[in-house]
Amino acid sequence: MLCEMCKKNEAIFYVTKIVNGNKQEIRLCEHCAKKFDGFNVVSEMGIISPFSFQNILSGLMDYIGESHKNSTDTDVSCKNCGMTLREFKEKGLLGCSECYKNFSSTVYPVINRVQGKVEHVGKIPKKCGKDIIEKKRMDTLKQELQKAIALEEYEKAANIRDEIRKINSEGREE
Repeated sequence: MLCEMCKKNEAIFYVTKIVNGNKQEIRLCEHCAKKFDGFNVVSEMGIISPFSFQNILSGLMDYIGESHKNSTDTDVSCKNCGMTLREFKEKGLLGCSECYKNFSSTVYPVINRVQGKVEHVGKIPKKCGKDIIEKKRMDTLKQELQKAIALEEYEKAANIRDEIRKINSEGREE
C-alpha cells in the first residue's frame, strides 16, 4: 500500500486515532513519518497535537529535575553508550538498554508516573515470549513463597517451593 502523504513510497506506518468515537487512519512511509516528529502533526487528517511521548517525558524530567537542580547528577553518563543524564532530560529518549540501569534513580520514577508500572504488562510475542512468560511465572512464585513464609503458611510455602523446583528441573532438561 502506498503512503497517503507522498503517494510514492510504500507505507510502513499505520496510524489510527480515535477521537470522540470517530476513527481516523493514515498510512505513511518512513520519510513522511519522520517529517511529523513521531506523528505529532498529520495535517491531511486534521490531527494536530503538540505532544509526543518524548516531549511529555522530557517535561516530567524537567519537573523532577527542579528538586535536584544543585545536584551533579546531570554529569552522570551511561557506561555503554556515553549518553548523559542531561541529554536524556533534553531528548526524552534513552540511548541504550544500559541507560535504564545507569539512570535508574531518575528514570524509574518518571516511567512509573507516565505508565503506572515500571515493568511491561502488555502482550508478549508468541515466538520469543516463552522465556519471558516463564520468568514472570517464576518471579510470581517466588513472591508467593516469601508471602507464605511471612504469614507462616508453611504447607503452602512447601508446595510453592516444590513447584519452583519442578520448573527449574524442567528448564535444565531442555
